[in-house]
Amino acid sequence: MTASIAHRGPDQEGVYESAAVSLGAVRLKIIDLDGGDQPVVSDDGTTVIVFNGEVYNHAELRRQLEQKGHRFHSHCDTEVVLHAFMEWGTDCFARLRGMFGLALWSEPQRRLVLARDRMGIKPLYFRLAGSEICFGSEVKVILEHPATRRELDAQALDDYLSLNYVPGPRTLVKGIEKVPPGHWLEWKGGKARLEQYWDLRFRPDRKLSEEAALEQLDGLLQSAVREHMVSDVPLGVWSSGGIDSSTILHYAAAASPSRLKTFSVSFAGRSFDESPWFREVASVYGTDHHEFDLNPEVELQDAIQEFAYYSDEPTADAGALPVWFLSRMSRRHVTVALSGDGGDELFGGYVTYIADRLAQPLRLVPRVLRAAAARAAERLVPVSDDKISFEYKLKRLLRGSTLPPDEAHFFWNGTCSEAQRRQLSRSAVAGNLGRWIAGLDGSRIGYLNRYLYLDQHFYLPDDILMKVDRMSMAHSLEVRPPLLDHRVVEFAAGLPQRLKIRGLTQKYLLKRLMKGRLPGSVLHRKKMGFDVPAHDWFRGPLRDLLLDTLSGRAVAATEVFDPAGVNALIRDHLERRANVGYHLWGLLILFLWMRRWGIEASIPGDLAEPLPVRASVAS
Repeated sequence: MTASIAHRGPDQEGVYESAAVSLGAVRLKIIDLDGGDQPVVSDDGTTVIVFNGEVYNHAELRRQLEQKGHRFHSHCDTEVVLHAFMEWGTDCFARLRGMFGLALWSEPQRRLVLARDRMGIKPLYFRLAGSEICFGSEVKVILEHPATRRELDAQALDDYLSLNYVPGPRTLVKGIEKVPPGHWLEWKGGKARLEQYWDLRFRPDRKLSEEAALEQLDGLLQSAVREHMVSDVPLGVWSSGGIDSSTILHYAAAASPSRLKTFSVSFAGRSFDESPWFREVASVYGTDHHEFDLNPEVELQDAIQEFAYYSDEPTADAGALPVWFLSRMSRRHVTVALSGDGGDELFGGYVTYIADRLAQPLRLVPRVLRAAAARAAERLVPVSDDKISFEYKLKRLLRGSTLPPDEAHFFWNGTCSEAQRRQLSRSAVAGNLGRWIAGLDGSRIGYLNRYLYLDQHFYLPDDILMKVDRMSMAHSLEVRPPLLDHRVVEFAAGLPQRLKIRGLTQKYLLKRLMKGRLPGSVLHRKKMGFDVPAHDWFRGPLRDLLLDTLSGRAVAATEVFDPAGVNALIRDHLERRANVGYHLWGLLILFLWMRRWGIEASIPGDLAEPLPVRASVAS
């Protein structure tokens, strides 16, 4: 099991075993290179920890614990968390600032506690089987257990086709679950109990002045970035030339005593290319800049094949490919990289939030006319391979306007409509998206905060952060997102809507803060996102891989997928009747993953009930 995730920690491997438990750990050394080997056992031998992540306030906690009589043998944050648990029990998790997935074992009580950080930056999976529990940082750890059935979860598959990802606590493997962000799980006496220690509260302060908000945000970002830079190994910054990563670079440059290294991916000569902006930012801050040009001549097929192993859960997000190459390049120079992840979900940066607003007046038009307009656009507006083209936005907006508002929000970012899922899969579930909305009351906090909460609760941990974790850790690189410091997250949740989106200006407060600090070209450029020209590549360099992986024989062997439906989707794309490159990307990665891990995909007798998900917005 530890060997299967050696890429996550190539510097040290250790095991603790007793009559009731086996704990394994692999370590990537970041803090206290000479100490902190894992597992860490308390002096009295009663408590053991295995830990993945970083706790940025460990020095502060250590001082508090020393005052209470605790003694330490290293300067590593793992030992601090062990003692914090011994002192405060499960209340300790709310004291930690950072990212983590961890397990704590109490030998006298035969009690196991698993815990995951507030935002789900670090992963943690488990499987309950009778009176036993198996857990790890990646699904492949649990697949190594001989009792694990490698069976596809039909409900999770429908989520995957709809959304590009599988919202927690489910995974694509039946019986394997995710510990939700901000939760801990206790296993004792063969029984498991899940508890939440943190949830995001949206309480917009409508009296907050713009100047006061700017001052608070400036102080929070200074503190968060400075803490995230603590490292005993080389550190750099990922730069896309967008406002989020450029903001992180601004504060990192102010906190760094030496010249920073920056890393970027370019797409020379294409609409996906962001090189003019990240080169300008690198020049402004005088960084030691490195970039990788992602083009059809690089080893695309080899990298995609490796996804089958390292993706762990398949990622239908084609942005995983540039993150793969960015991580590989970065690791040649540094062990830690800062990213700008989270800015869109905190401050309202996605074009989907504008779509939510534009769809409101559209819904005043009779639905039959909206549906007719959507069909007409599909027929009459030529397909475009450009990134987030007008054609793409128009067709997506018209189709989404025919859905209920909540389902439309998921649809903007997703891929397959219900009709497409039924075309592809024999086990498609009607009305699938609505169950993620049940119980969410956004009437008192406004439509924007409602959808920000949904994206922070599902899209961010289960797509964006999962993608970054797998692609970076595949290359033994630790990526830290300072914007997801929970103090920054809670501050953003308290902002009134006017400081997030004003008119059509998105991330208003962040742009106002960085005005005069970042180049105007960066502040006023349109949102692009991190993606690849999948539409074009499937008609070119990836065509053979696509046709081989999704051959009629391979599709028929799954029982779940309809070969005729999959073939029709491929044909429509290759013959340019539609741009469904991102649909095909998700299918390609899924089939490569199933083949690599021997996942059985058959039609179940009945679909399992949805697992309980805690998702509530506090007004």
